[in-house]
Amino acid sequence: MSQRWRVSVAYDDVSIDTILDEPGSEVIDSLVLLPSSSRDSEDFDEIAEKFAEDGFRVIRPQPRGMCGSTGPMENLTLHDYARDVAVVIERLAGGSAFVLGHAFGQWIGRCVAADYPALVGGTILAAAAAKASPPGLRDHLAQCVDTSLPDRDRLAALQVAFFAPGHDPSSWLDNWHPVASRSQRAASAATPQAEWWTAGSAPVLDLQAEFDPWRPAETRTGIRDDLGAERVTIVVIPDASHALIPEQPDAVVNAVCVWTRSFQ
Repeated sequence: MSQRWRVSVAYDDVSIDTILDEPGSEVIDSLVLLPSSSRDSEDFDEIAEKFAEDGFRVIRPQPRGMCGSTGPMENLTLHDYARDVAVVIERLAGGSAFVLGHAFGQWIGRCVAADYPALVGGTILAAAAAKASPPGLRDHLAQCVDTSLPDRDRLAALQVAFFAPGHDPSSWLDNWHPVASRSQRAASAATPQAEWWTAGSAPVLDLQAEFDPWRPAETRTGIRDDLGAERVTIVVIPDASHALIPEQPDAVVNAVCVWTRSFQ
């Protein structure tokens, strides 16, 4: 049986609340999970347990301003968020891990791989958006984060921006962090895309959702075209949208396990 507990990883004036899922048997690899914009790492409870059962030490640092994580929230770039993750990998993963980022989290994962290449054995981009996204989607995202709106309005926005037809978005009504969201948006705007887009030189699993409006079918090969076919493996998960992980947890875990095991 896997075991779960929390630890705090502190450096300078930053403290990162981190959830650990340890396998009940020998650790095969360490896997860091980074959540979507404005959301915390408890989104990954189900898949973290599954990964631990498959032999991963699963490490879930909470973003600054969420749960128990603290630190400066103003004048940040994605490099600051990447440093938080890098320190966690150094302290809890023995200095090397695979990094899975979901949606906004894969921006941070790619920045970690670019800034600290020795710490990242491979980068998994779960529901990575295309280089440019339709402006209307960001309006729907803003409604998802705005907890002052009626549930019916937020559910409608969640359905458009995150969930495939026939999938219930109500599980994502909670777990939003508006204050941290503003800090993340500002950090994103302050960081040129070119500084993190290539994920350094790490191997990349581009894990796409079939119905993701942030990643239209015509952009399927965009990241591979930019980074090179020798680095990027593309897997498309059927019957899922941008939320991906709550929609198809088993398919996500299987795809990641198959890809990471290919390096052994």
